[in-house]
Amino acid sequence: MTVLELQEFGAELSALISDSEGQALAASRLVEAAPDPFNPGRWRVRAKNRVGVAKLRTAGGGSIELRITPKVSIARLLYLLGFSLSAKGWRTEDVQVAEDQELLPALARLYAAQADATLRQGLLKGYRSVDETSLVMRGRVRMSEQAGRRHGRLLPLEISHDEFTEDITENRILRTACERLLRIPGGIPYEVTSKLLRLRARLSEVTPFRRGSPMPGWHPSRLNMRYHVALRLADIVMRGASVDNQRGDVTVSGFLFDMARVFEDFVTTALRDSLSVCPGYSRSQAHHHLDENAEIRIIPDFVHYADDGTPLAVADAKYKAEKPEGFPDADLYQMLAYCTALGLPAGHLVYAKGAAEQASHQVKHAGITIHQHALDLELPPAELRQSMDKLARLVAPAI
Repeated sequence: MTVLELQEFGAELSALISDSEGQALAASRLVEAAPDPFNPGRWRVRAKNRVGVAKLRTAGGGSIELRITPKVSIARLLYLLGFSLSAKGWRTEDVQVAEDQELLPALARLYAAQADATLRQGLLKGYRSVDETSLVMRGRVRMSEQAGRRHGRLLPLEISHDEFTEDITENRILRTACERLLRIPGGIPYEVTSKLLRLRARLSEVTPFRRGSPMPGWHPSRLNMRYHVALRLADIVMRGASVDNQRGDVTVSGFLFDMARVFEDFVTTALRDSLSVCPGYSRSQAHHHLDENAEIRIIPDFVHYADDGTPLAVADAKYKAEKPEGFPDADLYQMLAYCTALGLPAGHLVYAKGAAEQASHQVKHAGITIHQHALDLELPPAELRQSMDKLARLVAPAI
């Protein structure tokens, strides 16, 4: 098996691989790959904005393992991921990952430790609705199924009843995350794998969700409070482990995060947190229209509204580790459209530091100012939160 180690938006790698392997890389769209015109038999490979580990299998039986490290530190990436789920999502101010230089081992170690601590008090139980065929009456008869399957016979009965069991959504999510980590190719230290195997044994009576099936949501409550951190970590594991698809003759499986999505989630959730004490409410990915006939849809990353629904502020997160041709003109045009449609005098573009400089642009004849902000993701967590609080005051100064 060929192993390629890359860095997110890092230098181009000249790899000695077969044409079938190179074509598999190009078809996966996980990286940029093209034949090297000056070195026959070699391919130029470059990572984009996905980080993690993935294995590609071709129809000819070959396989390639991609290991893509992020530009930010693993500890900082894990902190950013904690904002990806909800305004009250998983947070950690002190992520200890010194011995894990890659994302997968670090996240697996965190998940195994937190799930183990959660289940030390025993598995949570709850009521679950069960449909079954029985000779004994329990709960209620499912009349349509009874009539359709039994044709007038009294027994057996098609019944539905509530069962007090460990096989509930919360435990199934923990079991499924454990299974996903154990299936991911390589990279997890032996002692972490051992913890995951013990965790799976403890959840042996719990049914994991089928591979490829949509994951059900769970709702924080007083009853499942001790599960909250473990469940949010499980959600993060599942999001990364969702890379499992086929493109023609290429099968892709692995554990990858889209850094643009991670950054967008962090910015919008942190802004919503900071503005939660202010009047009004915030929305991510709010749908609006640019034209009077509502034919041209626009979807800003973040909008804060007054209680009556009037837009008060708009922001868009832009994760760009490089500056494409024409940068940042397209972003400015997009924000101008947002401000025009929402009737706002100012809009805010939020970049990761290094992709853009702090700047303000006053649009001619429009009375609109577009602000660019550069966010330093390598700041310590407390300082990063302070930066987001300061940004929130700039985004919505009149609130």
